Amino acid sequence: MRAKDVMTTNVATLTPDMTVRDAAALFLSRRISGAPVVDAGGEVVGMLSEGDLLHRVETGTVKRRSWWLQLFTGPDQEAMDFIKSHASRVKDVMTSPAISVTEDAPLADVADLLEHRRIRRVPVVRDGRLVGIVSRADLLRGIAAAGAGREDVVSPDDESLRARIEKEFQSHSWAAGATVNVIVKDGVAHLWGMVHTDAERRALGAAAEGVPGVRRVENKVSLLPASYGAA
Repeated sequence: MRAKDVMTTNVATLTPDMTVRDAAALFLSRRISGAPVVDAGGEVVGMLSEGDLLHRVETGTVKRRSWWLQLFTGPDQEAMDFIKSHASRVKDVMTSPAISVTEDAPLADVADLLEHRRIRRVPVVRDGRLVGIVSRADLLRGIAAAGAGREDVVSPDDESLRARIEKEFQSHSWAAGATVNVIVKDGVAHLWGMVHTDAERRALGAAAEGVPGVRRVENKVSLLPASYGAA
């Protein structure tokens, strides 16, 4: 399998000029822990994760360096730390440049990258522009979809089915806010993600079943907790 076979294509993105507050709200609403930052041309210019927002002035969690440690860091590092904890725009807080992979990157290479860089997700780009994202969870989904003892290859027919299912989802307004990943193996569509209602979950399954060529749908989409997002 390659990155294109397991990547999530309905990717929540941030813009460089978005406020940190709005970015945090997006993480909560989409129930994600990080997202790529893209410019007006669709190119990935950075990544923002929960880790980048751990030490913020709004929550009183700003790091306090001891006097002896300040002797080794210097004023430039102190200034960078201040920006990270106080700046209001994503472009000043994000990790840049962003590490990315191409659609044809083997999953073994993607797994090595996630492990060695100690990151949880990596953007997938085509000609520098964002087309998807692969997370650690997506790798696990690829293993589950492949099945024990079966050849780890996605056929052209499976690729075509996946594209048609995703296009079908995009055509329905009720699926616009859903975070769903589709993996097709031997004509069987495996759906993962999170939605707010059981009706949305069932509708996704019905939409996938209606795509010509789909042999069966394994609907593993979960429901967000009833209390999620409550004040």
